[in-house]
Amino acid sequence: MPLSGLKIGFLGGGAMAGAILTGLLQKGIFAPENVYVTDINRERLELLKGEFGINTALDNASAAAVADIVLLAVKPFVAEGVLREVSGSIKSGQTLISIAAGISTAMLEEYLGIPVAVVRVAPNTPALVGDGISALCPGSRAGSRDMERAMAIFSAVGRAVEVPESQMDAVTGLSGSGPAYMFVILEALADAGVRVGLPRDTALLLAAQTMQGAARMVLETGGHPAKMKDMVTTPGGTTIEGLFALEQAGLRGALMRAVEVATLRSREMGAGKK
Repeated sequence: MPLSGLKIGFLGGGAMAGAILTGLLQKGIFAPENVYVTDINRERLELLKGEFGINTALDNASAAAVADIVLLAVKPFVAEGVLREVSGSIKSGQTLISIAAGISTAMLEEYLGIPVAVVRVAPNTPALVGDGISALCPGSRAGSRDMERAMAIFSAVGRAVEVPESQMDAVTGLSGSGPAYMFVILEALADAGVRVGLPRDTALLLAAQTMQGAARMVLETGGHPAKMKDMVTTPGGTTIEGLFALEQAGLRGALMRAVEVATLRSREMGAGKK
């Protein structure tokens, strides 16, 4: 096991860090005594300590010094300050994993100023229910051991895939922002159900389970979405009428454009544009 007997330190204890922490502890990947979490919010630390029995601290450097794996889980605008703060505590042999959006591995390595393995990760919010998708890319000093560590961590809260860093902005535009697109579609389907006479709670349940079931069919069978769409579509039937309405409304183009502009915005943010 790539994580057996290791210690992990979370620099930042917000929602995403909490989701990752929950997955790791529930699956027994880390023992609570081998987990360290820091945050500027004392109440948040008390909550995490009470719920999980982990070690907590306000001091980032102390957590970084004892951990084998340091997971940077702070807002991007404070990442540089936190990394410069802990650079004197991190040493060769540790793995630094960052989920700070838009910050490249080169920038992370520059902020640290020392030769440490860095892995950049782009998770998404369904990690909060253990069903996320995370894209990982290695920095210049990260080897197979470091990627195995990162893969094991993020596989605890869903699925994980390795991509080259040149694709990370596209990942952000698709899977990072994608849950918001799905929520809009889900809300619209539920509203449509209400419009044609269904109770709100029933419409929402039908829409949400339909979305989840369709996604699982693709993931578990490996089948192409177009083929699965054709399985539901009979000549002159209800589904083809609905699909025709979606084509008339430009649903495909709208979704493709959404991913494109989100990707471009991610690229701009990575370049420091407000």
